[in-house]
Amino acid sequence: MHHLARGRNLRRGRHSEEGRTYMLTLCTEARCPVFADWRLGRVVVQGMRAAEDRHALSSLAWVIMPDHLHWLIVLQHGGLGDVVRDFKSSSARFVNSARGATGALWQAGYHDHAVRRDEDVQMLARYIVANPLRAGLVSRVGDYPLWDAIWL
Repeated sequence: MHHLARGRNLRRGRHSEEGRTYMLTLCTEARCPVFADWRLGRVVVQGMRAAEDRHALSSLAWVIMPDHLHWLIVLQHGGLGDVVRDFKSSSARFVNSARGATGALWQAGYHDHAVRRDEDVQMLARYIVANPLRAGLVSRVGDYPLWDAIWL
């Protein structure tokens, strides 16, 4: 029950603005390393592209780690909470179907950071895509299969 209260607290005071850049972090339920199987991570990428196809957001950079997703986006249409909820719901259906599972894929809440106008967006993108390197999963960023950035 504690995780539900925490999810509500994460939403308290949240305001979203179309055209604004956000850095999002979404964690898998119980931090289960679902995406250690990179093929399941590719299924999540399909869900990310579906959100772009609906013109809900534009992806600037992302990395899918074994138990979480870092995603730098520009919110295009709708509220941030609705966009994230729709993404989490559809990607969970896709991933659960691919792995023959049911139940929650993502934790109830998520972390968002509204990027300030004076922040260097490319620097944030570099930080995001370097996560596998800092975590010791690879020795070169290019060796990790689950990341992308528009500047490449």
